[in-house]
Amino acid sequence: MPSAVPATHVETFREFNRFYTHRIGVLEKGLLSSSFTLTQARVLFELAQRAQASANEIGDLLGLDAGYLSRIVQGFADNGLITRKPSPDDRRRMLLSLTAAGKRAFERLDRSSRAQASDILGGLSPDARDRLLSSMRSMRGLLAGAEPRARGRVTIRTHRPGDIGWAIERHGRLYTDEYGWNEEFEALVATLFADFATRHDPARERMWIAEVDGVRAGCVFVVRNADDPTLAQLRCLLVDPSGRGHGIGRRLVDRCIAFARAAGYRGMMLWTNDVLVSARRIYEATDFTLAKEYRHHSFGHDLVGQIWTRDL
Repeated sequence: MPSAVPATHVETFREFNRFYTHRIGVLEKGLLSSSFTLTQARVLFELAQRAQASANEIGDLLGLDAGYLSRIVQGFADNGLITRKPSPDDRRRMLLSLTAAGKRAFERLDRSSRAQASDILGGLSPDARDRLLSSMRSMRGLLAGAEPRARGRVTIRTHRPGDIGWAIERHGRLYTDEYGWNEEFEALVATLFADFATRHDPARERMWIAEVDGVRAGCVFVVRNADDPTLAQLRCLLVDPSGRGHGIGRRLVDRCIAFARAAGYRGMMLWTNDVLVSARRIYEATDFTLAKEYRHHSFGHDLVGQIWTRDL
């Protein structure tokens, strides 16, 4: 059951919708100075992406009422923008295709849309543009959480300026939200990342960031164990909720293992707590074994710490 949403959050959401719909001109009678409404333009766009499609396919894709879509399709046919022919598999099912006139109409709309986007983005500095696009990708990922998950493109890269600050913030926020840990944990994470940033040996210590469609969604790093320089230590594995379901945690751990092996370490270890069930499953799946457990009180909770190890 959805949680109650504060009225201020609802109003902020609505205010943004009003701003954005005005900014991109969808309140005008014709979209982008054309004769098409926004919905008509979306139907035209979807038809342009495929050689042919049924009205049901387009309706399901856009979530349109069948009667409303039928009127749009009839209008397109009356204006010579589409053809309709029976499906060879089921003659009761009509397949829609753009005519040459329909393709020209789409191309004009597409050029206007690209020009509008270019004008808006061109008014921003490169840094502001990057932040805007990153925020838009985040919005899309968050709002798609209530829909069937689209398989985004996952990339794993080494860290860049700004990544460490992001990693500290996400650890602090997520472990508070999901486990109720206090700010002692964020302080510990900040110390670990600060030590890595100022002292790491790039040949034997490294950090990785996972991205989904260009948006940061996970992190991890490897350092030399302070007590045994032949051991690599895996630290601060995190997968953001926006990136879960993509196998990111496993891919990050696999990258750490491959790096540690190539760097000449004889083994690998990590510290975690037994409440971190998803992470423990990844460690088990990548051939780590539980070497030690102990009770401790940290981050405002009674916890069971664990040391996991594996050979390389």
